[in-house]
Amino acid sequence: MASHSSKKVIYAALAGNSFIAVTKFAASAYTGSSAMLSEAIHSVVDTGNQLLLLMGLARAKRPPDREYRFGYGMELYFWTFVVAILIFAVGAGVSIYEGIDKLRHSHPVTSVYINYIVLGVACVFEAGAWWIAWKEFRTAKGAHGILAAVRRSKDPTVFTVLFEDTAAMLGLIVAAAGLALGQILAIPELDGAASVVIGLILAVTALLLAIECKGLLLGEAAHPEVIAEIRRLAADHPAILTTNEILTMHMGPEDVLLNLSVDFADGITSADVEAAISGLERDIKAAHPEIKRVFIEAQNWRAHAAGEWRGSRHKET
Repeated sequence: MASHSSKKVIYAALAGNSFIAVTKFAASAYTGSSAMLSEAIHSVVDTGNQLLLLMGLARAKRPPDREYRFGYGMELYFWTFVVAILIFAVGAGVSIYEGIDKLRHSHPVTSVYINYIVLGVACVFEAGAWWIAWKEFRTAKGAHGILAAVRRSKDPTVFTVLFEDTAAMLGLIVAAAGLALGQILAIPELDGAASVVIGLILAVTALLLAIECKGLLLGEAAHPEVIAEIRRLAADHPAILTTNEILTMHMGPEDVLLNLSVDFADGITSADVEAAISGLERDIKAAHPEIKRVFIEAQNWRAHAAGEWRGSRHKET
């Protein structure tokens, strides 16, 4: 399951967004700013998203039962995908609608300095939450780049909060710029334009999250280096002649299913085969604790290759 650091990131974002949402709504109602209303809706959506992620973490921890023999780990991926949908449908949709409505029926923003104060306070809270999420993400990503680390990550909670907080920071900048330019240039439509831009930022954020969550829901394989290590461990067993195929799938951030097809050396006894299977499973789980279930199939390598060839011929025809 996800680590304790994932919950820390979510709790930090939840506390900040809950407070920020109330202040933004109050400022929007008092000043009539469309951009501030979009930001308030954005904070409410983010607050709801963090609650959904916490629920996903809790439900994913449920042990296997008769109906779901491999457990509920992938439920975290489902709720993360729901978060992406909410960001797009509610956050982006309402912000763009509100911005277009303001462009069509523009009116000056009153008491604009209240908005600046609220945006400044929100920026402090968002920056704190963003920094916590970034530290956890930076620790997890190691030497990999940001996009590569997101692609490699099987725990969607940290990068989801990081994406949300980054979008929130950009939204605050856009809202402040729209208000300031509208005031300086006496163009109230710029407040509505800022709301539309905030909606587009949220739409892009939702799209990125949905793309990554789709791969997790479909069942991503373990990292190539993990598969290479499994192949090496199998090759080190004297009873195993060759490894035919290695199939892995993430059932959760720290829950990997492994199916392994191997060809055992000729002339060994069934007891030798059983000992080799037990030893290999023990070695694999010791090297990679995230691999929770191991299924090892004994198959002659020639029969496996013939089956693969027949399968490829069938696809061609």
